[in-house]
Amino acid sequence: MNPASPGASRRLVLAGAAGLVLAGCKPTSKAATPNAEAAGGGPMTISDAVAGDWRLPADKLRDPWRHPVESLTWWGLKPGATVVEFWPGTGWYTDILAPFLNDTGGKLYAANLEPTDPAATQIVEAYKARLEAKPRLYGKVEVTAFGPTSGPVAPAGSADLVLFLRNLHNWMAAGIADKAFKAGFAALKPGGVLGIEEHRAEAGQVQDVLAADGYVQQAYAIQLAREAGFVLAGASEINANPKDTRDHPFGVWTLPPTRLSAPRGQPAKPGFDHSPYDAIGESDRMTLKLVKPK
Repeated sequence: MNPASPGASRRLVLAGAAGLVLAGCKPTSKAATPNAEAAGGGPMTISDAVAGDWRLPADKLRDPWRHPVESLTWWGLKPGATVVEFWPGTGWYTDILAPFLNDTGGKLYAANLEPTDPAATQIVEAYKARLEAKPRLYGKVEVTAFGPTSGPVAPAGSADLVLFLRNLHNWMAAGIADKAFKAGFAALKPGGVLGIEEHRAEAGQVQDVLAADGYVQQAYAIQLAREAGFVLAGASEINANPKDTRDHPFGVWTLPPTRLSAPRGQPAKPGFDHSPYDAIGESDRMTLKLVKPK
C-alpha cells in the first residue's frame, strides 16, 4: 500500500535524511567504564545503561521526552537478547543498547543507512569509528545496512527484538516502508517483538503516504505491520505529548531537537521565533509493540 517512489526521488529523500542526521553529529564523551562495573555490582541493567557516564549530556537531556528505560522495558528487552536497531544515526539509542547487551552476553545488529551517497557514507563511518574506539564498552556491534537495495539486516530468525525508532516517516518518503517491515519480520524469531517509536499524526486524518510533515497515523503504522505478518500486542502512551498540535511550519522538524527555521535543505531563517515550538517540546509519539507469530 506504500507505492515506491521513483529512483531519483528516493535518493533525494535518503540523502536528506542522512543530512539531518549528520547535522546532529557531536563528539563522544571520554568516559567509557560501565556504571555497573564501577559500582562493583552485577550485570548491567537498562537503568544502568541509561545512566551511563559515557552518554553525551545532550543525549541525556532528551531522556524525559524519549523515556528509554520505560520504552525498552515495555518492549521486553532482556539481558542476553539479540537486537536489531534500524538506522541508528549517530547512536542515541546505541549508547544504551550496545553497553547493556555487551555486558549481559547479548548481540546488537545496527542496520545503518545504506552507503549510497557521501553523506550516508560519512554517517556510517562515523558510527563505526565511535564503536571501534571503545570496544570494551560497546562490544562487537554488527553493522549491516538497510536501504533500497540492501539485503538481510541480520540472520533470519535470530532476533528477539527489532527497533524502528523515529524512522518510519523517512522510509515512507523513500518508498521503502514495506521493505523495512518485511526485513524486520525476517530477522525476528517466532514470538519476537518489533518495537516502534514514531511521530504520531492526528487520528482520523487521511495519511500522506510520503509523510511529508514527518507524522504518521498510528492506525496506518499498525496496518503496514499487519500486512508484513505482525500481530499488534499493545500500544503505549509512554512517549505521548498532548501539547503537540502537529501544525508546524516546517513539519515535525520545527520542534526540538531539530528546530528548523526554514524548509529542509534551505539556510536557517534569521530571527525565526523558536519559542512557541520549544514550549511544546519534542513530538507526540506512538509507541507500539508488535509480535511475529509463533
